[in-house]
Amino acid sequence: MNAFRLLGDMTHLLSILILLLKIRTTKSCAGISLKTQDLYVLVFVSRYLDLFTRVSSLYNSVMKLVFLATSITIVWYMRYHKVVKQTYSKNSDTFRHYFLILPCALLAFFFNPKFTLIEVLWSFSLYLEAVAILPQLVLLQRSSNIDNLTGNYVFMLGAYRALYLLNWVYRFFAENVVRLVIRPCSNRSLCRFLLLLHKKLEKQ
Repeated sequence: MNAFRLLGDMTHLLSILILLLKIRTTKSCAGISLKTQDLYVLVFVSRYLDLFTRVSSLYNSVMKLVFLATSITIVWYMRYHKVVKQTYSKNSDTFRHYFLILPCALLAFFFNPKFTLIEVLWSFSLYLEAVAILPQLVLLQRSSNIDNLTGNYVFMLGAYRALYLLNWVYRFFAENVVRLVIRPCSNRSLCRFLLLLHKKLEKQ
């Protein structure tokens, strides 16, 4: 594992912990797209099914469990916590996210490193992660203000993407071409997201 990968993982984890901190301390999920969080749960479940079938390092196993647990916890808060769920911006979070799932599944079926269940699901998770931010992007466009913790969450998510981009460049010759093509798509979506965030914060 190189330094870019390690820093990327830690930054990604920090972004999730910031979001959990926001939800727990403010008892609010205002400005957060439940649909994006639902997609992230699907991303992690699809990507980490090999946790039960493949021997992995302790670090990888722990990180997989942490990402699964935290993403499911966020969705639980937004759906079932009696106070937090009341703050969810359902009327603004209208992106039809289920339309993203089938195209990603078809792409994964036809374009994957190896035609096995685990590899197809892994490819599906990469395609889906590339577009999972879109419901949040739409919600952000409709939001009149953004609190600091939400802004920090998005910033750390952007930092994670940047570090992973450096990781992919570093590992270019050892990485599967399919994965290298998919990842930048997600970065472009997030760049648009960060630009809109910056504009929103400037207006406040």
